[in-house]
Amino acid sequence: MGLLIAGTLGAENYVSRVSLLVLMVGLVIHFCGWNYFRVLFFSWLVLFLMIPLPAIVANQIVLPLQFLSSRLATGCMDLCSIPAYREGNIVYLPAIRLEVAEACSGIRSLMAMVTLAVAYGYLLEQKTWRRVVLVLSAVPIAVLANSVRITASGVLGQYWGRDKAEGFFHLFSGLVIFCFSFLLLWTLHALLRKFSKGDRRESLA
Repeated sequence: MGLLIAGTLGAENYVSRVSLLVLMVGLVIHFCGWNYFRVLFFSWLVLFLMIPLPAIVANQIVLPLQFLSSRLATGCMDLCSIPAYREGNIVYLPAIRLEVAEACSGIRSLMAMVTLAVAYGYLLEQKTWRRVVLVLSAVPIAVLANSVRITASGVLGQYWGRDKAEGFFHLFSGLVIFCFSFLLLWTLHALLRKFSKGDRRESLA
């Protein structure tokens, strides 16, 4: 409750939101004991991923993500034979201009992908090192997927008009790209298990 009061008085939303999770810990320990909390510890940690990052941290991440996504998207458009010029987080094409705004930086999909990787690794993988690799790989996968989404918007806007790159496609492509990201994560997991089994067979031989 002290955290909630401090966060409210200080206008710090992150502290106010975290106070709920700390309160949950206190209630569990008080009514059920430490042993019960140890069982729930991992699930409790995962709940922190549902809270948006503090503004002071997010501001240090969003802008570099905008620049990185726009840089990768520009390179992909060059590969598609579409002349593209990048200036900061704005990509200029012959027909349209794409602005990689804060909402398109990929920070939300990155956090969602990390959360999915944590849950996926915990439920479907037993080796700790493979779990760590899956979680760490979620970051480049999310960045790559977001760049693909920006590239697709640019291609559609260039050849079929700006209205085709916005509206329904822009919203629907987020779902498609997220499914594509999960497919990449699943493929990586399959490769990790395959190669680790091959190494084990060689060591036994």
